[in-house]
Amino acid sequence: MRPRRPESGRRCGALTAFSAIMLLADDGSAFAQSSDASRELPPIEVSGGETTPHKRPPASRRASKPVPANRRHVAQPTQAPASDARSVASGAKGPPGMASEITVSGEELNARPFARPGEVLEAVPGLIVTQHSGEGKANQYFLRGYNLDHGTDLAIYVDDVPVNMRTHAHGQGYADLNWLIPETISAMDVRKGPYFADESDFASVGSVRIGLIDRTRGLAQITAGSFGYRRLLGMDSAKVGDGSLLVAGDIGTYNGPWDNPDNVRKLNGLVRYSRGTATDGLTITGMAYANKWNSTDQVPQRAITGGFLDRFGSEDPSDGGNTNRFALSGRIAQSDDVGSWKANAYVVKSQLDLFNNFTYFLSDPVLGDQFHQHDDRLMAGANISRTLNGSFAGLPMQTTIGLQSRYDSIDLALSNTFQRGFLSSIRSDKVGEGSVGVYAENTVRWTDWLRTTVGLRGDYYAADVTSLFKANNSGRADAALGSPKFRMVLGPFNQTEFFLGAGTGMHSNDARGATTTEDPSDPATRLTPSPLLVRTKGAEVGVRSKIVPGLDTSFSLFILDQDSEILFSGDAGDTSATRASRRYGFEWTNHYRPRSWIDIDADLAMTHARFRGTDSEQAEVYASLAGYPEAQIGNAGGNYIPNAPAMVASAGITLGEKTGWFGTLRWRYLASSPLTEDNAFRSSATSIFNGRLGYRIDNGWRIQLDVLNLFNTQANQITYAYGSLLKTDTLYNLCTGGVAPTAVCQNGVMDYVLHPVEPLTFRLTVAGTF
Repeated sequence: MRPRRPESGRRCGALTAFSAIMLLADDGSAFAQSSDASRELPPIEVSGGETTPHKRPPASRRASKPVPANRRHVAQPTQAPASDARSVASGAKGPPGMASEITVSGEELNARPFARPGEVLEAVPGLIVTQHSGEGKANQYFLRGYNLDHGTDLAIYVDDVPVNMRTHAHGQGYADLNWLIPETISAMDVRKGPYFADESDFASVGSVRIGLIDRTRGLAQITAGSFGYRRLLGMDSAKVGDGSLLVAGDIGTYNGPWDNPDNVRKLNGLVRYSRGTATDGLTITGMAYANKWNSTDQVPQRAITGGFLDRFGSEDPSDGGNTNRFALSGRIAQSDDVGSWKANAYVVKSQLDLFNNFTYFLSDPVLGDQFHQHDDRLMAGANISRTLNGSFAGLPMQTTIGLQSRYDSIDLALSNTFQRGFLSSIRSDKVGEGSVGVYAENTVRWTDWLRTTVGLRGDYYAADVTSLFKANNSGRADAALGSPKFRMVLGPFNQTEFFLGAGTGMHSNDARGATTTEDPSDPATRLTPSPLLVRTKGAEVGVRSKIVPGLDTSFSLFILDQDSEILFSGDAGDTSATRASRRYGFEWTNHYRPRSWIDIDADLAMTHARFRGTDSEQAEVYASLAGYPEAQIGNAGGNYIPNAPAMVASAGITLGEKTGWFGTLRWRYLASSPLTEDNAFRSSATSIFNGRLGYRIDNGWRIQLDVLNLFNTQANQITYAYGSLLKTDTLYNLCTGGVAPTAVCQNGVMDYVLHPVEPLTFRLTVAGTF
């Protein structure tokens, strides 16, 4: 069995025909003529896209009709928007279908101090965003008891373009957000659970849809900070014909506290044309991004405690990478007398070259274990949906049908390297992977206090894999899954609503894993191909209330099962399959605004996560390591899911008006987690405070100081436990001398392997609008 590796945490109601016929026959007239407001579906208020300079801000976490909107005005916007409207052509925004569904404005996101772009996602209650490597690599995500690796089971979209990469060289669902310019975010829509028919691959735990601004006042901003952090940002928009042209760009460098400086060199650009409104409009967006960096990956704790390595040192200073991304997308939305429709298309060209060494001298005791992962892809897709308003038996009804498609053409390579120099190939593949998804959702308001939504989704995936070195690993794989969905909303009763959701979903596995039959490193070892699609099942019940003036609170209980947590191991070139798993828990989310200049939020999420069944193979591994406790510990069988956090909490307060002094203090907490299936290794809890203090004058100038890791806490961004080998280990000499058994030498020394949080960090920003 291969040694435990980082980032390879194992995971891996229908629309009735009668309702549809009645809807088409009605042609929307009954819905339009209904005079009883209490029986209509909640009206959708759209203020998006118009070019008028002053607008009413959108409701951030809006309940059904009679519940007050509790609009959220943030004291300190970083960008200088001309309008708070939803993005042009983003479509109609209805009331939440689940208690855990929220919308966060771009202003609220940018009022938070954060170290890197991906951390804007920490506005999602219960979500932790970390980084265990250089600043050009995708973040690590944790939500609802999942170590989501770099994105598996968390679907992320920017302007309706998917961020998650299928069959990626570094991990399935790889979702890099380092190219995102946070100041260009208009709003972020958050959903959780497999209860929404328009959500597909990777969305079982949740989905995040980020919308972009369409217009802005001119903004020039410069930031300088600790450890060589520098950033220049510029953005402006101009009226072009009936629409607006937005241009934004930033350039940044960063070394970090590492003994081997990150030497990040990042360049970002965005050009966007928009015309119209959220429901009747058009956008065309182009993006370009390039980044190069060194990385200090996670290091073994024994090297630090033994004095062989500083806390911010590196076992392999040649680790790092480079990446680029170019994207072009378009979106259109239109409304008519019977409903609305929306369509979008995109093409993305991306490339990543990544050099990592996670096990040091385990596989190669002379040159080390560094490997190179190469991913070069062209991704294209198109989606269209149609929403019809009508009635069923005199009851207001809304039906949405949609078609989604995507195709990835990918060149992949995995090779052994030494100080980024080529040593030998492990595997090289060409992959073409396409998918088509169709869905339908039907919503009926039965009474003024009962609304139900029934949905059905069907997905078909097909992939062709050409293995350039191992013909036996070439082949074609395809799979199809149907996923029923159901949601119910009761209320409002005294400004309180109750929610129920249930459904099935799925995530795709790496296409190479579905065709691989022999180990790329050892052709004599036969492997069982993995399924291309893996089913998930979930249910959730929740409540949302605004009965207390100024307080928006919600509570959700959830359960989520996966048939198998299967992952293609990008660093090994093969797949590993685990047992089925179950997670259940709760989330409690609160937002309180007692005064116009005080904004408070506090969130708590707790999850119980376990594998189901037994793992007889792991028992055999444990027995094979007998006599060598440094290798055997942590390899016993068990039902704990590695890196599955049991508790996540966050809280923050923002003070200030639109001008004058403002400040923010935020806290985030990640509880101790099991790192091995037998719970022999556990991570330490991480508790971090970040702060901001600034002053803004009415002519648009602003100065602010961000302080990250305010109390200089010595904590870890992330901790793993797996086998590795250092030249200073006693086992190293036993293995190179041929004394220790092969199984022990393949496993190495089990130990904590960690990536520390950066120490106390200051970043000073000066910005002006024009």
